[in-house]
Amino acid sequence: MDLHATEGPAPPSLQAGRGGPLLAPTSTSTSTSSTSTTTAPPAAASTASAPGTTGGALPAPGPGRARRASFGLAASARALASRPRRRALVSYVVLLAVWQLGATSGHWLGRPLPWLGNLPAPTAVLASWRHLVFDSGYWSSWVVSLTRVLGGFTAAVLVGIPFGLLMALGPRFRAATFPVFELLRPIPPLAWVPASIIFWPTQELSIDFVIFLGAFYTIVINVLGGAEAVDGRLIQVARSMGASSGNVFRRIILPGVLPSILVGMEVSIGVTWEVVVAAEMISGGGAAGSTASGGGLGFFIWNSYVGGSYPQIVVGMISIGIAGYLSSTALRALARRLTPWLRVNG
Repeated sequence: MDLHATEGPAPPSLQAGRGGPLLAPTSTSTSTSSTSTTTAPPAAASTASAPGTTGGALPAPGPGRARRASFGLAASARALASRPRRRALVSYVVLLAVWQLGATSGHWLGRPLPWLGNLPAPTAVLASWRHLVFDSGYWSSWVVSLTRVLGGFTAAVLVGIPFGLLMALGPRFRAATFPVFELLRPIPPLAWVPASIIFWPTQELSIDFVIFLGAFYTIVINVLGGAEAVDGRLIQVARSMGASSGNVFRRIILPGVLPSILVGMEVSIGVTWEVVVAAEMISGGGAAGSTASGGGLGFFIWNSYVGGSYPQIVVGMISIGIAGYLSSTALRALARRLTPWLRVNG
């Protein structure tokens, strides 16, 4: 606190401690018979008291006022939380309206609009979806694709995170592996489908391998970026205070890299859903494609295209979007639990 910026005269103890008054007196009255100077009363005494209070002190808020304040804060939080939901709902309604008008433009406009006029209407898609809800093959396709995505994604996480950390912490290991990594990274995962079918003994393993590649490169790149963003001065300070390499890794490096790891996982889970659909289309659904249980959502879309059932194609596409959205939401919830300091600082 800056004592020179305090309003009113300082207490006598402070005046004596500094060898003189800190501030000039606010008012003086000089008598003809004496040269003594009378200082003004302290600032606390000159403060005007608020009406209805005692001694100038403001009344403490009662329980009713505190309860109303808490209700107001809760209402404001609910209003802020509901605004994004309302905007999302409006965007969905606008999308469905434009889609419905474009798909039925041939009826009310005389000729269909480009692109939109060839799509099945949302009403036709909803009718087709209503029948598929009771079809066990549709849900089996969900289970097959989800199992493949989780298997390839888990393998990519278990291999990609340690591999990225080794490259980030070991200069020699990075010098030996990063050139090969950068050579293979630009190759699209779908380009590996023919080679993986030849290399792996079963089509199921080839699909899992392609999904693994789709998530692996994204996770490794994010681990490297997060490790490079860690402040090296923190590591130097910890080592100068006697911290071991294990403590430095556990308390500085890992918390600094963890947000980037979680972001890479969230991005890669979306890539895996893109890859699994294409891999299932190319490979014919894998081992499950020849059975009645279905060969995944990608194979479901391909069969719908071959059979000429265009509303089912859109149903499969929306199903993939829902699956990817739920996967990303689950990873975001996991990220909030694993990085509470980001939520507090944000």
